[in-house]
Amino acid sequence: MNNFIINLVPGETFLHKLSGTTKVRLFFVLVIYLVMTFDLRLTLPVFILSIIGLISLKPKFKSFSYIIGFVVIMNLVNIILYFLANPHTGSAYINSETVLFQLNSYFVFTAETLWYLGCRFFKMITTFLVSLTFILSITPSEFAAGLYACHVPYKVCTIVEMAFRYIPDIARDYKNIQISMQARGVELDPKKAGLFSRVKQNIMILIPLIITSFDRIGNISNAMDLRGFGKGKKRSYYSEHEETPNDKKVKIVYCVLAVFVVAYVIGRAVFHIPQIWYPF
Repeated sequence: MNNFIINLVPGETFLHKLSGTTKVRLFFVLVIYLVMTFDLRLTLPVFILSIIGLISLKPKFKSFSYIIGFVVIMNLVNIILYFLANPHTGSAYINSETVLFQLNSYFVFTAETLWYLGCRFFKMITTFLVSLTFILSITPSEFAAGLYACHVPYKVCTIVEMAFRYIPDIARDYKNIQISMQARGVELDPKKAGLFSRVKQNIMILIPLIITSFDRIGNISNAMDLRGFGKGKKRSYYSEHEETPNDKKVKIVYCVLAVFVVAYVIGRAVFHIPQIWYPF
């Protein structure tokens, strides 16, 4: 694994060895599964499995710890804003109201709202962990192959593949330019330079980097045109392989999960099952 979180070479773990089609389909089913409910009984197993899956990939946590911190903080801000917009939001979902304490007539803290906001935060963190595990386990080419297996046009798949393929290159070039500027006396250390100064210098790095990236994209597009890309109706991906026994096992899991999602959505509509489980 490189310093960025995008893999260019498949790993050796169980998740790494699954085909791109299996990974993409499992990811889509899990995301739909998490979107459909706030029920902690349904999201908790996925949270535990995503933690196990993430650890099994043996990643360098230090390389993306800042991403985890940023996502947690932003989701906490989201929860706070959600409460400020409607302190009674939990009562609307649970159809009961247990006041714990209140600051005034507007800011009322109820057990139902705190439970709902906690479930909402837990759901968002679980979705992030599933997404992170998926990104760390798949290569750009496998991602494109998986999307193509889901009947996405291969031209779109190739665009997505190229975008993910060159993100690590752009990040590496950015880091190299930053180090070169520091070697020439430009101060970018947060402890020594102010925020405005660092933002200004980083913008000076990004602008030429973006321009050179467009030049690189133009060269790649010309090379692909010369090789007849887009002439055929179908294409294959060198990274995709035949289903292994593990792929077949995971396929059974996401098929069963997909059936459960459909049944749950229909059942909730017919039998008016609450979207959130409240145990108290």
